[in-house]
Amino acid sequence: MKIDQTYLVAQLRAMLAIPSPVGMVEDMCEYIRRELDSLGVKWQQQRRGTIVATLDGAQTSPDRAISAHLDTLGAMVVGIKPNGRLKIRPLGHWSSRFAEGARVTVYSQSEKYRGSILPEKSAGHVFNEAIDKQPVDWNMIELRVDADCHSAEDARELGLDVGNIVALDTDSEFLPNGYIYSRYLDDKAGVACLLAAMKAVRELDRTLAVECHPIFTVAEETGCGCSHAPDADVGELVAVDIGPVAVGQNSSEHTVNLGVLDTSGIYDRTLLNKLESLCVENEIPYKFDSYPFYKSDTHSAQVAGLDLVNGLIAFGTESTHGYERTHIDSLVATATLIAHYMASEA
Repeated sequence: MKIDQTYLVAQLRAMLAIPSPVGMVEDMCEYIRRELDSLGVKWQQQRRGTIVATLDGAQTSPDRAISAHLDTLGAMVVGIKPNGRLKIRPLGHWSSRFAEGARVTVYSQSEKYRGSILPEKSAGHVFNEAIDKQPVDWNMIELRVDADCHSAEDARELGLDVGNIVALDTDSEFLPNGYIYSRYLDDKAGVACLLAAMKAVRELDRTLAVECHPIFTVAEETGCGCSHAPDADVGELVAVDIGPVAVGQNSSEHTVNLGVLDTSGIYDRTLLNKLESLCVENEIPYKFDSYPFYKSDTHSAQVAGLDLVNGLIAFGTESTHGYERTHIDSLVATATLIAHYMASEA
């Protein structure tokens, strides 16, 4: 099973260039629909936007599903200040510490505007040490639009209003040594791994032992995830998502990482053992890890009461939901495990 690394990186580059904060995912959905068509994979799109693909298999019930989410973190305008600055709140759970200084695009009903997210006190020559005393809080930052916008009336004349979605620039870098820095590797790197695995499986040119449904969800960051996507035939659901690398964690940027425990509870031991066996048999570097403040697509499926077992395959990433960095080693290992899992026996 050979992963096309060039294809994987090309997919990641392309998707990072498509803004898709939760609530604004249609362009990403259109990209995935086109890519599935080019791979010759059947798909259907559900009412909420989730895309469910199908790789035919000899066994159709119970079958398996593998999910990755298209939505990213972002922000929303929740008010307009008298000086024309915009009050914002996060879409998804993330700290305002990682928003300060970001370049952004604000999407009104008919236009889009560039701007910056700044602390309320951002002029060094005016506020001096008071800048360092500001709390880290979403109430202490604001969005400055790069337009003639100096009052609430100016903002409304531009078409800016409560409910406008804000997408942050990714500032992506693909380094020669294999490291990849970007906002929103969560979960576009996971989607790229899933697509690369699908390509590898398609190139086998044989029927799988078990029908497999790659699922591309559109609201994982706000908890909807896979709550509605798998049908009654799905007996196993594996999420492909980010694996936090930090002091005290066991995950690595150079391996695939198998989740054993997160905020939702434990992942299924039998499925976990199978994933580990596939790593051992196919010489895929792997690590186990638990994540204390973390939920994946499988959480929403379990909360919805779906009768299936769950697993987590994660690519190792530094500074998750912040200044994210991974390595191509982890992405290739992750894609390789996904491909072998898709092609495995029941």
